Amino acid sequence: MSAATTMNQDVLLSAQNLSVRFGGVLAVNNVSFDVRRGEVFTLIGPNGAGKTTVFNLISRIYTPTTGTIAYAGPGGAMLPLTDQPPHKVAGLGIARTFQNIELFEHASVLHNLLIGRHTRQPSSLWAEMFFTRKVREGEVQAREKAEQVIDFLDLQHYRDTMVAGLPYGVRKVVELARALCTEPQLLLLDEPSSGLNVEETDDMAFWIQDIQHELGITVLMVEHDMSLVSKVSDRVLAMNQGEVVAMGTPREVQTHPGVIEAYLGTIDDVSNLRRPAGSSMGVRT
Repeated sequence: MSAATTMNQDVLLSAQNLSVRFGGVLAVNNVSFDVRRGEVFTLIGPNGAGKTTVFNLISRIYTPTTGTIAYAGPGGAMLPLTDQPPHKVAGLGIARTFQNIELFEHASVLHNLLIGRHTRQPSSLWAEMFFTRKVREGEVQAREKAEQVIDFLDLQHYRDTMVAGLPYGVRKVVELARALCTEPQLLLLDEPSSGLNVEETDDMAFWIQDIQHELGITVLMVEHDMSLVSKVSDRVLAMNQGEVVAMGTPREVQTHPGVIEAYLGTIDDVSNLRRPAGSSMGVRT
């Protein structure tokens, strides 16, 4: 087997020359990257860099103006993801969380997880109406899977609690749990630390590492917290103004001049912010 063939087998998702235009705005410009099986691959960049737009392309919320996305489906063959309708993405083994939590607030934690699991239970309307043996067996399996995820993420205490009464940090974990109930090959995490305190962010890093190492799930993440990125990421892609700036290990990307400029500006920009020598700005005489 050639090295090229082995490399291709290692790739779970491949985005090539992606561009998206909204009217006169080029939100994503010629972005390419591969996500390898079993890794945590993170997209970073300042606000408006195009990170979430790339996520929405993979989720099929948006369609690229140009470029392709290929994904190794359940059979292992690379499928053109851009040809798939949005409602079939979860069935291909792709699950997603959102920066703004999207849960059923007036349902319990368990019921939210069961709703996520039902994306993996294909059945006909008639089978559901007559509650056939196959449907009953599927319901038992769904509950077993939901209970396994509850145990995995230590949500036992909140199992029967309505989501509306949960702290924000717990809701984040519940949304993660619902995504895991679909048994994904690829898990898309959109700003998993958003709104979390330091302790909760450390817990999230722990869960992401367990998802990668214990469940063997590949993670593609958008994140702004560089401490979390450094802890869990195998590779990082930095974007700015819709374009790729750098790609490599967290350390390589963080020290890249283009990334530093994207976050902090040029040396001249920083110098212009300094108060001139002898300035009495803000002091009245």
